[in-house]
Amino acid sequence: MGLEIKQSLKLSQQLVMTPQLQQAIKLLQLNRLELAETIGQELLENPLLEISEDASDTEPGEGSESEGDGRDQPGNENESEPAGGEDAPAPELEEIKVAEEAKEEFDWENYLGEYSSSPASREGSSYEERDTPSFENMLTRAPSLKDHLLWQLRLSALDQRQMEIGSHVIGNLTPDGYLQTPLEDLAQAAETEVPEVEKVLQVIQRFDPLGIAARDLKECLIIQATELYPGHDLVHDILENHLGDLEKRTYNNIAKKLGVSMEEVGEALRVIQSLEPKPGRSINDEEPQYITPDIYVYKVDGEFVIMLNEDGLPKLKVNSFYKDALAEGGSADAKEYVQNKLRSALWLIRSIHQRQRTIYKVTESILKHQRSFFDKGVAYLKPMVLRDVAEDVGMHESTISRVTTNKYVHTPQGVFELKYFFNSGINRVEGGSVASEAVKERIRRLVSEEDPKKPLSDQAIANILKKENIDIARRTVAKYREMLNILPSSRRRRTL
Repeated sequence: MGLEIKQSLKLSQQLVMTPQLQQAIKLLQLNRLELAETIGQELLENPLLEISEDASDTEPGEGSESEGDGRDQPGNENESEPAGGEDAPAPELEEIKVAEEAKEEFDWENYLGEYSSSPASREGSSYEERDTPSFENMLTRAPSLKDHLLWQLRLSALDQRQMEIGSHVIGNLTPDGYLQTPLEDLAQAAETEVPEVEKVLQVIQRFDPLGIAARDLKECLIIQATELYPGHDLVHDILENHLGDLEKRTYNNIAKKLGVSMEEVGEALRVIQSLEPKPGRSINDEEPQYITPDIYVYKVDGEFVIMLNEDGLPKLKVNSFYKDALAEGGSADAKEYVQNKLRSALWLIRSIHQRQRTIYKVTESILKHQRSFFDKGVAYLKPMVLRDVAEDVGMHESTISRVTTNKYVHTPQGVFELKYFFNSGINRVEGGSVASEAVKERIRRLVSEEDPKKPLSDQAIANILKKENIDIARRTVAKYREMLNILPSSRRRRTL
């Protein structure tokens, strides 16, 4: 069969995502901070976009000529000339002369003393006394653990070669302050021997915070106990030889092996509990991440009110100057450019409004489905999936997923991500279901109210929940307990 080239027509239907639709979907899944950054970028790139001011402000394009420099306007030539006529010096020369005279007459010594000395030492000063921090306390960022240790390293009695080794050691510490890099690798990187690295390491381990640069938990606690409690032999013995029993809380075994009473073991335990297992976390330069809610739900006179949080989001509008320029005409390229930017600006404004309306409608639907949660708390959360809200607001589940991701709502019960309200259900013994988050909250409360000497096992918690009409298996209780970072009953028991 021979090969040949043919031309044919074929009709087909396919879904094509236009750039405008892609932009709308992108805006829908952005959080407030990302949306503000996107709007700022669009304001820089699109000259037709501008921030809408209050009605009292001058509209863009009106009076723009009067806002310029008066010397550039017709009829203002006399205003721009100096008062002295032709013999008067040029404005530039006059400004330079005045600046030089001011520089000669200025008392720099008193000026610097005014800002470098304390308010109490400023005799005869007319400045207001204020409790302001010194220049030394004005830092651009908090010192990190590495900075703190390098500062101590430079103050130590080590030679230049040892300081280079110490910088390698400090640079390989974890955020918790542990050294997990083998000494052989450090010695190879510093081109030295392992004993020399060990010697420098022992010096660094006495830096603040105590226990830093330890290679495991045992070494970390022993370093702290050696420095803080040098005469407590029982504490040192437990840390050296019975750390496993201490972890398992088998205090009776420790008392029998060491031949001491339980009271003495309890006293040593209180000392050990005062030590820091993660010394590096006391110096943390990470900035706290604050959550700004995208929407608020208030309860006013027994009814819930939903309010969008639009603080920090600029109100956009189209610049009327370019709209008028487009109507007046111009070159074909200029008109095409303005028309494209105009369509882009209008679509962005429309997409932002659509995003806000969608978030409002989704929150309104969540409030309708989870009314008991907003009234009484997490224990009354109901099972809900994306389909429930999607059918209620008439949107696709993928749209609901984008809207609820990284969006937060402020409620009378606290601040929650919108995704939090969607969770699976646990069947009840007598029919119906309860939200998994409500079950987790109930498990957390049971553990917090248990007897420390007789903690509840997973099976005991499952039995209690079944009595409360919640059909749950022991393995499910164990899974939820691990998700809540709760230890098993054997490790929650307190015998002392």
